[in-house]
Amino acid sequence: MKSFLVIGLGRFGRHLAEKLMELGNEVMVIDQDEERVARLAPVVTAVCVGDCRDEQVLASLGVRNFDVCFVCVRDDFQCSLEATENLKELGAKCIVARADQEKQMKFLYKLGADYVVHTEMDMAFRVATRFSSRNVFDYFELTPRYAIIEIETPQEWEGHTVAEVDVRRRYNVNILGIKRGEEIVPLLDPGYRFLPDTHLIIAGDKESGLHLSNQK
Repeated sequence: MKSFLVIGLGRFGRHLAEKLMELGNEVMVIDQDEERVARLAPVVTAVCVGDCRDEQVLASLGVRNFDVCFVCVRDDFQCSLEATENLKELGAKCIVARADQEKQMKFLYKLGADYVVHTEMDMAFRVATRFSSRNVFDYFELTPRYAIIEIETPQEWEGHTVAEVDVRRRYNVNILGIKRGEEIVPLLDPGYRFLPDTHLIIAGDKESGLHLSNQK
């Protein structure tokens, strides 16, 4: 389980927060719009109504404690820049910012973003990856190197436990949860024995995850 801060609750930020929660993480959200915050309050771990351009507001959230801070502000690029800069100055571990245009990406990187998500480019890559890999059912790239991927349980794992397969050391990925139908159950027990006809939600090295997806 990881801890995430999502700044900006437009369509992208809202869906991102909901998906991160589904995958068993802790998620805090912040937006100036009280209605948007109230809508997500029952779903996420914690909420805040505030201006992300205000360094004191972000400081009060303890941004150093989050594994990743997402800047998902839309329609106000200046706000996105200021939020990114404030997070960097406050010592955020990892900053992922959203951009609508390629030219915006260089400014976000310059002000401290570790990774920039270009929605159209990333969606094209996600669709291409999902449909060109044999057993990828969903795909979300967190960084150029790391991704969250939904894959079919490899046949060679069936009947073995997580500890026996030694997933983290051998494959450089973590299993976040087991998916049966539409239900995702967080996987916390290394004694869990892999079953056929189930999907795994894995996170880690992108190439390793895609390699696993092609094993049958």
